Amino acid sequence: MALELSELRSLLDSARKGERRSLAKLLTEIERGQKIELPHEEPWILGVTGAPGVGKSTLIGRMISHWHSNGEKVAVLAVDPSSPISGGSLMADRVRMPHSDSSDSVYVRSLASQNFPGGILPHIDTMCRALSACGWHRIIIETVGSGQSEISIVAFSDVVLLVEGPDRGDIIQAEKAGVLEIADAIVINKSDIPSSASALEDIRRSLELSEDDNRVVRSVSAINGDGIAELISEIENIEKDPSRSRIRNRERLISHWVSLLITHERIESNLEKLSNGSITINDAIDSIGNSLNFGGN
Repeated sequence: MALELSELRSLLDSARKGERRSLAKLLTEIERGQKIELPHEEPWILGVTGAPGVGKSTLIGRMISHWHSNGEKVAVLAVDPSSPISGGSLMADRVRMPHSDSSDSVYVRSLASQNFPGGILPHIDTMCRALSACGWHRIIIETVGSGQSEISIVAFSDVVLLVEGPDRGDIIQAEKAGVLEIADAIVINKSDIPSSASALEDIRRSLELSEDDNRVVRSVSAINGDGIAELISEIENIEKDPSRSRIRNRERLISHWVSLLITHERIESNLEKLSNGSITINDAIDSIGNSLNFGGN
């Protein structure tokens, strides 16, 4: 049952005072689609994506430690692939993040992509704004993989960090998926492995970086901390690129439209009619389109 406006305001007030239980409940309500008025604050959001096994969580852990040592509060929204039956999310990566929920300055929450097509989480932007309103200075969105679903999620970020391993196959997959188009920084992790140097040069050549391309391309070692401070300094000071911002804004619009469609009141009835053969797919499209005034009337 939806909470009353006064209850939501009370939750927000408590969360802003540092009560984690209230924050968790507030985020849960937002995840369920509850509308809430939030202060007009623009959060700083870092989207981190990359193929499984490249060390994203270890790298994020290093970044958390850096900001934590500087007195900044860091929140992580870890988007996990979810079971199509249970909708549950995986929590294993949290153990690779130091201070995970063990400090007042660090907050980690796992999100299941549930039944949304493409892994789209329609309320993730509102959750980020809620975290910002509650005093979290740095917000990280971590995704599993580097495909179209990850593009849809990290598009809500101010800076997109693509993490790769020394294996050239990872970056090829990212190129195919289009992740490179929106990445502000490309990082080869595991710089302690000899092949990482050639992988870094391959990426630089494949990108054919122009003089006005401000993307960060570097290698780091999340295990021993090499290059982490330099990476953070670069991504904190990177200027927005108009072309990448346009692509991300397009993905945000698409995500919101898909969310609107899959939560539409007619979707279930049309699915039922499609299943029993009483209407065609075009009939279903027309039914929903007309209710959304796609016909221009």
